[in-house]
Amino acid sequence: MATTTPVTSAEQLIKSINQAGKQTTPSEGLQDRFLKLLTTQMKNQDPLNPMDNAQVTSQLAQISTVSGVEKLNQTLASMSSSFLATQSLQASGLIGHTVLGLGNDVLLQKGAAVGGVQLTQPADQVTVTIRGSSGEALKTIVMGAQDAGVRTFRWDGSTDAGGRATDGAYTFEVAAMQAGKKLDAQALGMGLVQSMSLGGTEAQLNTIGLGTVAVSQVKQIL
Repeated sequence: MATTTPVTSAEQLIKSINQAGKQTTPSEGLQDRFLKLLTTQMKNQDPLNPMDNAQVTSQLAQISTVSGVEKLNQTLASMSSSFLATQSLQASGLIGHTVLGLGNDVLLQKGAAVGGVQLTQPADQVTVTIRGSSGEALKTIVMGAQDAGVRTFRWDGSTDAGGRATDGAYTFEVAAMQAGKKLDAQALGMGLVQSMSLGGTEAQLNTIGLGTVAVSQVKQIL
């Protein structure tokens, strides 16, 4: 008479299903197959060495855990898709607007440029240094004391040497001090949103000035 080899865990049962060439199905189908295999196992168990209740309970608990994790993953995937769709809709509303986002580029156009600074705490002195393409310091803008948060500065194209910078792209650095101690300060570049696209887990804004920037990196809409 043919004998049936006992399967002693939910993982082994699932493995045996996959080895049999069956594809993964939703958690409900997995539970049905598990129960069928468990029933077969119990029918063909050694009557002199039957499975105890603790073993059966353990296997049921394992398959319930597997099903629960699968349902949780499906729920999270659905929430992620909904969030991305909502974020994309909001991002599309930024087309044509000017934003401040993470970056240290500043674009001088018709003798005017705007940039930003993000401070984690108040500072008694904030300084912006505009640099040219070779990294040379062109202009030092003293913003003075500033509260925590996002602050903007303007540059009229003038240089410390008394000249005028030509229109184009420049970079800048930010320095913030409080009672003689250096503070964390984040440079914020300005960009004009032309379009948006989906990339990875969040919407991306395609801008003039900042290039491609994630929505989460936008700190202020001007």
